[in-house]
Amino acid sequence: MPPQHSTQFILRFDDICPTMRWDTWSEIENCLVNLGLKPILAIVPDNRDPVLQQAPPAPDFWERARHWQKLGWTIALHGYQHLYVAQDNGLVALRKKSEFASLPRAEQEEKLRRGMEIFAREGITTRVWIAPGNAFDEVTVSLLPKFGINVISAGCFWRPFVGPNEMTWLPCQLSTLRPVPAGVWTVCSHHNSWTRETVSEFRKGLEKYRNDITSLDEVLARCRPWRAKWCYHFCTSPRLSSLVLRAHLKLWKMSHPEQSLSNGCCGAPNSISARTCQEYPTRRNGVRRSVPL
Repeated sequence: MPPQHSTQFILRFDDICPTMRWDTWSEIENCLVNLGLKPILAIVPDNRDPVLQQAPPAPDFWERARHWQKLGWTIALHGYQHLYVAQDNGLVALRKKSEFASLPRAEQEEKLRRGMEIFAREGITTRVWIAPGNAFDEVTVSLLPKFGINVISAGCFWRPFVGPNEMTWLPCQLSTLRPVPAGVWTVCSHHNSWTRETVSEFRKGLEKYRNDITSLDEVLARCRPWRAKWCYHFCTSPRLSSLVLRAHLKLWKMSHPEQSLSNGCCGAPNSISARTCQEYPTRRNGVRRSVPL
């Protein structure tokens, strides 16, 4: 486990559902299990998003989910059906597409209730919220404690902090493992868009940063979340927070020239951006599209 005042990475995988790309996931899962790593898995309770229908549905999906839970992996509630029904960016997102933000309180509560009912029926417990598209609002945050959720994975910051409703915020800033200064850094991955090269670079990243990768529970046990109002206001100003964070990383890189960023995916200079957990552009068959969260 990394010491408290060091670089600590948390691995997060979004869009986990019965119809995800299981061929790619099997390779990822084997790497994680072999190294004893405990990622955050953002599971969509009742996926209805056609973009996430990448493969035939796995009939044993929930059995697998229970197995991941037994391994000590963190299961997060990733919305309800992963359908963008509102044109709103909420608190921390940049693009205006949401399953929750701007919807009436009763409608948001019903979606949360149905999602948690599915989890309960399938023997899955969670205290972590990850919104599709990273878009949620103050109403969402106020409802989460009612369902036993007290951690939100979202926003640009350097370490966990406590915001309104006694909610612990875990920042989510990176899309690949790369050299970064001391702090808590969540690496958000969308394996449905991965290529063979991406999988290979992921393996290399795990080998290089294995000793710096930790779990959500370990981070919260060793790194007491800050309790300062400015943390929340900074994080919920997404353009400002992403700009400041990128400037911070650039200055750190300049003062640490020995930290090379030229070794492929693990050090890609674009591995942090304002879009990291907002919109993930990729190409398939020559067509540029966005992979949802």
